[in-house]
Amino acid sequence: MIVISGNVALADDEVEITAIRAQGAGGQHVNKASTAIHLRFDIRASSLPEYYKERLLAASHHLLTADGMIIIKAQEYRSQEMNRDAAIARLITTIQSLTAEQKRRRATRPTRASKERRLTSKSVKGSIKALRGKVRRAGD
Repeated sequence: MIVISGNVALADDEVEITAIRAQGAGGQHVNKASTAIHLRFDIRASSLPEYYKERLLAASHHLLTADGMIIIKAQEYRSQEMNRDAAIARLITTIQSLTAEQKRRRATRPTRASKERRLTSKSVKGSIKALRGKVRRAGD
């Protein structure tokens, strides 16, 4: 059972996990052992609530395919179990981040004091920069 939130969980059979060979350096070990994990999760066929499905399918994310699949490849560890745990953790964080409700931005205005502070700091910076010019002699 994969727990997404307090009241949302996925069954283990909804996530397809296959072991594949990892890429990159690793000597002879990388050629023998299939330690990388390829995780596939079909959003449309899952038991997620409809609200979650709509949010996930409408999102634009590099792990989402056009046909509603989340594909994660985990190969950062040398053991298959650790890569499996990492892939499942990334699936959970992806689902949580894409379905999180964003706070609405409330428009605010700067206070008079903050405007005055900004303008005085601008004038101070301007006067400092004015002193950086060429030095002129009295006779020139």
